[in-house]
Amino acid sequence: MSSHLIVTDLDGTLLGADHALADVTVDTFRALAARGHHIALASGRHHRDILAFRDRLGVDAHIISTNGAYTHGPDDALIEARYLPVELARELIDLPRPAEVRLNLYHDDEWVIDAAAPGLLALHAHTGFGYRVVAPERLSSDGVGKVLYIGDPGALAELEQEVRRRAGERLHVTYSMGNSLEIMAEGVNKGTALAALLARLDLPAERCLAFGDNLNDAEMLALAGEGHIMANGHPELAATLPGARRIGHHDDGAVARHLAGRFAL
Repeated sequence: MSSHLIVTDLDGTLLGADHALADVTVDTFRALAARGHHIALASGRHHRDILAFRDRLGVDAHIISTNGAYTHGPDDALIEARYLPVELARELIDLPRPAEVRLNLYHDDEWVIDAAAPGLLALHAHTGFGYRVVAPERLSSDGVGKVLYIGDPGALAELEQEVRRRAGERLHVTYSMGNSLEIMAEGVNKGTALAALLARLDLPAERCLAFGDNLNDAEMLALAGEGHIMANGHPELAATLPGARRIGHHDDGAVARHLAGRFAL
């Protein structure tokens, strides 16, 4: 059987509601890797935040992190990093925002935040990855892979409008969740990172299966020969990707169950 690349989002897709990997998922991905298929994990999470999930799967996997700003190989070597222009990152750091909206930056090796937000750490309980608090005026605009605003969706919608007004097409703006406005450099998304990885593996897009649930997965799902949207996916995702297949709910191990059927495991 020809090898395929299987690329999947994590939260809301491969992970259950408890943000953990089910046993059926681990077993399925180990079986796929044993048959020679390539695996990639593609997430808005930081690279260091994804390592625990790859280790739990127990397979060699490429990691596309920070919504495509970074790609690492199975040996953890950095393949590509694409940063926000320094002046745009500075403008985003200084952008006026409501006091309850948290400003986060993802750098190569860390996550920094403008004020403590303990509630955010629950998402990372299985990985132990956490932020470092840095006063806004001391945040560095160098080497920023992603600017992330977290807060009320209404406040984020207003911020999004202002960001688009100021930066136009010089940034890639998306959401990973309703309360998470994510901003990368122009052309940086999971789809462009996936295209580069397919070229590196010398595989056509037709031999790629992709799985996702939210707006930051759109470009990746559109590129893959077999794109799959979770039953719990964002309603706009299905509307923009009519060719993608709807599968089950992330909390039912739907990615693993679909792959087991697709590859007759």
